[in-house]
Formats: sequence, C-alpha cells, structure tokens
Amino acid sequence: MATKRPQPAPRKPRADAERNRDRILQVAKEAFTQFGAEASLDEIAKQSGVGAGTLYRHFPTREALIEAVYRTEVEKLAAAERKFAESMPPIEALRAWMKLFVEYIAAKKLIAPVLNTLLGGASKVFESSHVQIWDAIRALVQRAIATGEIREDLDPIDLLRALIGVANVAASPDWQQSAQRLVDILITGSRPTK
Repeated sequence: MATKRPQPAPRKPRADAERNRDRILQVAKEAFTQFGAEASLDEIAKQSGVGAGTLYRHFPTREALIEAVYRTEVEKLAAAERKFAESMPPIEALRAWMKLFVEYIAAKKLIAPVLNTLLGGASKVFESSHVQIWDAIRALVQRAIATGEIREDLDPIDLLRALIGVANVAASPDWQQSAQRLVDILITGSRPTK
C-alpha cells in the first residue's frame, strides 16, 4: 500500500510578480474609470509595463481583471479603516474613510454592470464586499460615538446610503465633488446636539 505524500504548501508569488499584479490592477482601475469596462487590455498591459501574456497569466479574462479591481478597492477600504483608526482622531478617521468610500463608489459604478453579467451574477462578490464595508463603517462610527464626537443614535448605514444616493441620482460628471462635499455636511450633521 502506497503512502500519500503530503502536498507542498502553495508557493508565495515572487515579489516581482506581486508588483506586476499590483501595477496592472492600478492601471486597470484608471483605464476602466476613464474608458469604461471596454478599456483595451493590451493598452492596460502596455501602461503597466508588462506584456499581454503577463496580464493574462494574472487575469485570464476581462471579467477576472474587473472583479480583481473591484475586490482590491474593497480591500483598500477595509485596510484604510484600520490605518485611519490607528493614526487619526475618531471623527477625522470617519471623514477620511467616507471620502475614500466616494472613490470606491465611482469604481463600483463602472464595474458593477460588468460584474452583473458574469455567470451567476455578482451577488457573491457584492456579498463579501458588503460585509467588509459594513464592518469598517460600523467600527469607525462606534469609535466616534465612544468619544462623544458623533451622536449616539447615528446608524452607520445612513451615512453610506446618503453617499450612494448622490452617486445614483447625480448623472453629472461632477457628482464625486458633490459627494465629497456631502461627507463634510454629514459629519457636521452627525455631531451631538448641545
């Protein structure tokens, strides 16, 4: 009877491969923002300083690249919550995170239609992102409530709904500037009444 050999642990990607992947994602986000979901993948590879083969090795399809850009934006939001909470006063951490959330909305607006066309839809992608985003905003709001900088009755989801509402209602190209201004209005309106 032959004994099974344990499978080796998957190798961690080389540092240069990680850099290439990160650069492709950054350039792809900019390209999708500027040209929409049909941005040229060859141009994305060129602007990333890699060959098309490298791009396709990391992201075999346009949909895989779009989904990776979306997931990366969600991961940035989650990481930013921790970074801001450690380095800023609670109210400023909340403000900075909400401004970053506006950028996330912009990326999602471009990517969501493509994600929705994926086989099986984008519900699994959106489900996991929803949890990460909810956890981040809840932690920031709870921290600000604990220090007395935000009203105790504030529901964190209301802040997100207001920003998403501006993005969905405003068809003008300057909706992001409006949403950024709205962040300051929301923060001011969330302060405790004296």
